[in-house]
Amino acid sequence: MYRARNVQYEHSDLVRGLASGGIGAMHRLAQHTGLVAAIDRQVEVLKVHLPYHESDHVLGIAYNVLCGGTCLQDIERHRQDEVYLDALGAQRIPDPTTAGDFCRRFDEPAIDALQLAINETRMRVWRAQSAGFFDEAIIDADGTLAETTGQCKEGMDIAYTGVWGYHPLVVSLANTQEPLFLVNRRGNRPSAEGAAERFDQARTLCHAAGFRRITFRGDTDFSQTQHLDRWDTAGVRFVFGYDARANVIREAEALPARAWRRLVRRRPDEAQTATRQRPVNVKEATIVARAFKNVRLEAEAVAEFPYQPTACTQRYRMVVVRKNISVEQGEQRLFDEIRYFFYLTNDQKTAADDVVFLANDRCNQENLIDQLQHGVGATRMPVDTLLSNWAYMVMAAVAWTLKAWFALRLPTAGRWAARYAAEKTAVLRMEFKAFLHAFMLIPVQVVRTSRRLVFRLLAWNPWQAVFLRGFDHLSAPLRS
Repeated sequence: MYRARNVQYEHSDLVRGLASGGIGAMHRLAQHTGLVAAIDRQVEVLKVHLPYHESDHVLGIAYNVLCGGTCLQDIERHRQDEVYLDALGAQRIPDPTTAGDFCRRFDEPAIDALQLAINETRMRVWRAQSAGFFDEAIIDADGTLAETTGQCKEGMDIAYTGVWGYHPLVVSLANTQEPLFLVNRRGNRPSAEGAAERFDQARTLCHAAGFRRITFRGDTDFSQTQHLDRWDTAGVRFVFGYDARANVIREAEALPARAWRRLVRRRPDEAQTATRQRPVNVKEATIVARAFKNVRLEAEAVAEFPYQPTACTQRYRMVVVRKNISVEQGEQRLFDEIRYFFYLTNDQKTAADDVVFLANDRCNQENLIDQLQHGVGATRMPVDTLLSNWAYMVMAAVAWTLKAWFALRLPTAGRWAARYAAEKTAVLRMEFKAFLHAFMLIPVQVVRTSRRLVFRLLAWNPWQAVFLRGFDHLSAPLRS
């Protein structure tokens, strides 16, 4: 099928091509939302601006990621590209060494100021959404390990897994998969360290934006019992995993049989295509053939009981899931085992099954963390100190934030409202690599005239109509 012959390459003086044609839309988005002005207003780490401002450095790192860059050194490729500079209306951009030096200028207050500038802009984007958007804000928190092979990085430490690196904390809005706060910590720090403070900041942010209900979620490391009374008084709903300690296991075992009912999991989405024959489970067959120990879930039941943690002054609702597990080896059944999973909540109205499903949905944050790690590369830790790597992490994550804002700014009104809403949701949930290929890595010809900067599309992809519709919408002012 591949029959190309006599391939030749030639230089052209007439066509000024750019592979990452979507960068113009992202820059207009940054200006449209007020992000550029917010960064320059809130962040002060440069004594003089000759010639760069703080926003130039922050957007330089974010744009490098949006154009497919994976490290600071990739900035040099854009810096030497005249068409890229023309596309952004820049005479020059910071080189990789200068970008690294800019990260080293940050202390913790400056990093908080940068996150404040981003979240200030985020609220303006949120306020332009429909009324239903503000029904509830679900705020998730989790830690993740960022391994590094460096030996001279200040602040790195050995984690519980035995690897060296850092232990960032990610606090995000589950509704839109946006990282609200990122905190870099030493590799040996507990997963929930500092989470309560960031939960409070996220609650303040969401209340200021207009959300009518706030929900906190976290796994067993984030139970935060010393803060539960305060959050309950403030009207915050929380659902936290709770360690299966001996005392709560005794409470669960003491429940009468009538207190338990079968837990029925939600059915997966039905396939839209014709049913296909299920493939052979190769892994299961290998486990049986080699007589490996296999743990199989037989049934699940759910119950609840009141529970007062030691650090609390009142009782809350403990929802417990009992899993009946069969332990097998080869084709022989060795024994049955009972395991308990606990969820602590102040929600007294929601059915116990739905509390479990709400808590389990927090696992979707793992997808966001994976995208920040392997898609955006925000946790690559390319600089040499804890604070400078923290600053880089926040700046690189702006690339993901711009992706989310582009999705949120897509219009959904008009004759094709249902289709537009589905496309908006698809872009919001899109993986970063897919977003790059659909909206960023679009070959264009850049034409400068006396009054216009024209990006002439040189290729087509199925998302082009969505891209153009979103770009046209950015020409109107952002109205809250």
